[in-house]
Amino acid sequence: MLRVAIGQIRPSKGDYAENLRRIGGVLAQVAAWEEPPAIIVFPETVTTGYFVEGGTADLAVTAGSLFRDLAAQHSLSGAPPLDLVLGFYEQIDHRLHNSAMYASLGGGDPGVRHVHRKVFLPTYGVFDEERFVERGHDVRAFDTTWGRAAILVCEDAWHSLMPTLAALDRAQVVFVLGAAPARGVAPADARKAAQPAPAERADVSAGRPGSVERWERLVRDIADEHGVYVVLAQLVGFEGGKGFQGASTIIGPRGDVLLRAPVFDEVVAVAELDLSEVTRARADMPLLADLETELPHLLRGLTGASAEERPRVTWGPEGPCPRSPRPAAAASHPVVRSGHGDDPLAIDPALLERWLVEFLKDEVTRRRGFATGVVGLSGGVDSAVTAFLAARAFGAGNVIGVRLPYRTSRPDSLAHAQQVADALKIRLETIDISAAVDAYVGAADPGADGARRGNVMARMRMIALFDLAAKHKALPLGTGNKTERLLGYFTWHADDAPPVNPLGDLFKTQVLALARHLGVPEAIVNKPPTADLIQGQTDEADLGIPYAAADQILCRLLRGDPVSAIVRRGFTEADVDLVRRRLDSTHWKRRLPTVAMVSQTAVGEFYLRPVDY
Repeated sequence: MLRVAIGQIRPSKGDYAENLRRIGGVLAQVAAWEEPPAIIVFPETVTTGYFVEGGTADLAVTAGSLFRDLAAQHSLSGAPPLDLVLGFYEQIDHRLHNSAMYASLGGGDPGVRHVHRKVFLPTYGVFDEERFVERGHDVRAFDTTWGRAAILVCEDAWHSLMPTLAALDRAQVVFVLGAAPARGVAPADARKAAQPAPAERADVSAGRPGSVERWERLVRDIADEHGVYVVLAQLVGFEGGKGFQGASTIIGPRGDVLLRAPVFDEVVAVAELDLSEVTRARADMPLLADLETELPHLLRGLTGASAEERPRVTWGPEGPCPRSPRPAAAASHPVVRSGHGDDPLAIDPALLERWLVEFLKDEVTRRRGFATGVVGLSGGVDSAVTAFLAARAFGAGNVIGVRLPYRTSRPDSLAHAQQVADALKIRLETIDISAAVDAYVGAADPGADGARRGNVMARMRMIALFDLAAKHKALPLGTGNKTERLLGYFTWHADDAPPVNPLGDLFKTQVLALARHLGVPEAIVNKPPTADLIQGQTDEADLGIPYAAADQILCRLLRGDPVSAIVRRGFTEADVDLVRRRLDSTHWKRRLPTVAMVSQTAVGEFYLRPVDY
């Protein structure tokens, strides 16, 4: 029996020394166990955090240096001899790699047993690895004191050839180290992908991002097809808004789930592996043996053989028909059509609440060091939801709501902001911005129209929020939703100015669904949304389309659906065109100012450091 632990921990971004100390803390924790593990597995880039971009060169170390530092932590921890698997940014031969190391600590033969350098470097979505590190070029199994193992790093596992090569090289256990950002808040029953059998899913779908289930399906398939144990160790924590999912798991050689760690939480999870099960699984399902037999033939077409040398597929000549065909009678089988009722905006509100609360804790408190958040309470649903999330993240005593009325503001805006403060029992301050706005407009242009005056109000509110944040040693929290951001329906460098925004990736209709789950007062949820900058103004009148329709169209445009397919969903071409034109014409509002590049060190282009570095 092989006792394996997974250290699912949250690294401190860019702090190598602190992360070594945290690894040492896990070693000290297991040292106190009655039965310590033989192996502890930590995730990808656990020594630095994953999204360090241009800081990779600053943080990369040799495997020898890392082993020295781990050996020192092991000595301090009092842990018995054990093996360690972990991910790090490696410097070797004047090159940088995203690597993983297997090392033995303590005992009679300590040392580095193997280093795997990540082969497949993602450059899609939020990823840009190949800009900062180089590819490895092989995957090999290696010997340990207990048997034979192989290591894959994150994207490697998504290419089916990689675990196959590891298994062909006689690996019994495949360690997969990941730093997977969580994605997908749809309710579990709305996910269309194939799922494990219901009896095995009792604790799977509730409160788990869709990406967790995709990863579990992947590693179960690897284990089941190759008859190997798979140990998947994933990071937790947030980096620049991207939340690492956790949900580390250990899979048996028949594809059975032996262990599931929770999402988002730091834990040390442990399971026992019976290596004799590898033999039994491969005997019962000899897929790997079949592949070894057929592999030389399958590879003939990929190893330079000419077209003449490749096996040919043949078929016989056309023969006579025994009798003349008769017209077929129309069949009466039931017809199943792909439905148009799926809702890509459906959410699991409990999962989303936890996700955003963890985001606020990580980004505001752990990474930026603030205990208090400041929220501008407009009386609308977006600011109310942000306040509810902040109260859950920091406690009601650490949230300050601020009402910032102008003399034309609607009375119910003030009343609804008060309802939020009363419901949450948070502190509420009120600052009338009328004098400040009127003083500026009077000095600059007394004839300014409503749109200009509204922009001054929005920017004045941000001045107040940032100043109050400085006064209270707090951080301003954003309240803008994804629909507003995509349609450009906000004042540049005003509504979008707060440095942390929990709602920025939620469409308006998703914010409304979350608000109902959180218990935001119905009067706020049900009233027509308004920026309240001009009397009688409503969002949907300004936009020329209801939020419910705009959200559905935006969601489908973003995922690449053609206009014709969106129209077939019941939307008019005029509405699709209206949304598309607003989307295409407002990219500039979602970016920092455009800077003329005149050097090789332009900030944000060549000098790249993430926001939380």
